[in-house]
Amino acid sequence: MKDLYALYRHSLAGLRVMIGATVLLGIAYPLLVTGVAQVSMPWHANGSLVTSTGAHTTSTAEAVGSQLLGQVVDDPKLFYDRPSAAGDGYDPTSSYGSNLGPNDPRLVKAVKAARQAIAQREGVPVTAVPADAVTSSGSGLDPAISPAYADLQVARVAKANDLSESAVRRLVAENTHGRALGVLGAPYVNVLMLNLAVTHAAGHPAD
Repeated sequence: MKDLYALYRHSLAGLRVMIGATVLLGIAYPLLVTGVAQVSMPWHANGSLVTSTGAHTTSTAEAVGSQLLGQVVDDPKLFYDRPSAAGDGYDPTSSYGSNLGPNDPRLVKAVKAARQAIAQREGVPVTAVPADAVTSSGSGLDPAISPAYADLQVARVAKANDLSESAVRRLVAENTHGRALGVLGAPYVNVLMLNLAVTHAAGHPAD
């Protein structure tokens, strides 16, 4: 009987701890963090959404995309993102890499075909096509490309939009970000913001 009572006491104590931890860590803490985020940084907390003018918005109805997610681009007037293995491309509900090793015949074949296609599209030698143009990121959601890949596309985008190459290069420079803290990572270009800037410039060539 004494052993049964001890078991009951320990089980009840464990149940109380579990319920307390669930309320504290599963309900109270997430609500606190969400509330602080909504008050202090609502744009970041709601997905870093932007409108067609490049302005910040927290409304999904006004948004044309997120600064945090790449997009499938099929318009030759715009800069292309890097490939994506996430669903049909940049699907945030299916974040995924190709998971193919560097020596996998399927990856080698796909990279070779993509490099040739991009070289033909941009009118450059195959050797000029950078690695990020033909390989997807680990998440498949990367919204950025290297400055080298952006530079490769300048001539096509400028011609397609009846803009000067110098004007398009200026837009690329304005949307190029350096290394974090000056040392971490590599410089990158946010493709969504760059394409919005190109679209605006093409509609307002005198700006």
